[in-house]
Amino acid sequence: MKDRDGTNKESHIFQHVYVFKFIFFSIMGVLIFFVPFTISGSRTIPLDHLTTYITKTVPSFAPAFTLLMCIAGGILPFINKTWKKNTTNAIFSILKFLGIFAGLMAYLKIGPDWLLQEDMLPFLFIRVVIPVTLVIPLGALFLTCLTDYGLMEFLGVLMRPIMRPVWHVPGKAAINAVTSFVGNFSVGIFMTNRLLKEGKFTLKEASIIMTGFSTVSAAFMVIVARTLGLMEMWNTFFWSTLIITFLITAVTVRLKPLRSIEDVYITEEGDPEPEYDGSIVKNALKEGLGVAKQAKPLRENMRRNFKDGVAMCMSLAPTIISIGLISLILVKKTPIFDFLAYVYYPFALLLGVSDPMQVAQASAVVGAEMFIPSALVAGTNAALASKYVVGVVSISAILFFSGSIPCIIATEAKLSMKNLVIILIERTVLAIIFAALFSKIVF
Repeated sequence: MKDRDGTNKESHIFQHVYVFKFIFFSIMGVLIFFVPFTISGSRTIPLDHLTTYITKTVPSFAPAFTLLMCIAGGILPFINKTWKKNTTNAIFSILKFLGIFAGLMAYLKIGPDWLLQEDMLPFLFIRVVIPVTLVIPLGALFLTCLTDYGLMEFLGVLMRPIMRPVWHVPGKAAINAVTSFVGNFSVGIFMTNRLLKEGKFTLKEASIIMTGFSTVSAAFMVIVARTLGLMEMWNTFFWSTLIITFLITAVTVRLKPLRSIEDVYITEEGDPEPEYDGSIVKNALKEGLGVAKQAKPLRENMRRNFKDGVAMCMSLAPTIISIGLISLILVKKTPIFDFLAYVYYPFALLLGVSDPMQVAQASAVVGAEMFIPSALVAGTNAALASKYVVGVVSISAILFFSGSIPCIIATEAKLSMKNLVIILIERTVLAIIFAALFSKIVF
């Protein structure tokens, strides 16, 4: 059937369907992750309400599911033989295997008395690992609304005019940045590596993106905010952390070692992104609607994302509890992080942070595991502003040995461990500076 002008009515109908999918799912994603509601006296985002509801309604489910993730994730590298792929895989596979025993001790409440103190293994298991294993799969379900129906591409095109001058990367890198924030760092790193191998990013561009944009997801940020008691100011925390993360990257791209990395393609010939003509908004809408047009059914997308979320839980749960426990033992029983804290203490002190030594000690731990700094200060009398600084630092530093660093090492970017450690220190110092300055405005 055709209109009077000869166009096909059916094509108009389908076009309206794509527009509806793009708008509806984008709004749903924003509501679920960014708009707080008050339920039973608690004001927070819907994802957090759902997690709390499950925890309270079926209290035995979360610990049992977490233990299952620890056991499955601990034995999987030895079943699929990935543990012997390289030295890094071997080390982290052993740590995951140790995570099984840590999970069993926490779940069964067995072990040395000093390890079962409230601020040690139980705190780590209940306040950190359990929320991770609940929020990630649930968050993965609803991240479908943000990632699969065009919002990500729409925002990516809008960001293109500032990506090159500010961060020295192509406009398409905005998509990788958004992917990490609404998905997870491993997906962002994987996407960057794929584009590097396809000749769409240079070595320098890929290194900047992996170390500057591939941070933890919004779902992870919920866990940090909950642990630190910052959910009542969730939107302030989220958006300021996002801004600070990108500000830090704008600085680190102008410092060594990122500044000195070769700006060359690893392929014989590069494939830089095309130039767009006309209105940037129209081009952004075209990209977004194009994704909505090709999107698979909601059920299929949610099933795939949930599967990926569970797989990520199996990888992270045993790693977090093992590295987290080692970090807590080192913090509580040795002076090692007290010494490392003096690298960051002068910055916290000079910027007038309320609890400079606590902030410095927590910042020193961030390279081991990004959740542990929040766990260290959550149960203390530190000021809320100090907890805010720690939360921002733990996310904006990006690089940590229990997650992002092993992922980056496994890519074609071939960043050395030395350079990764230097970038980690740079980002941590800058994160303290920017977070302290923002806290003066927020509090």
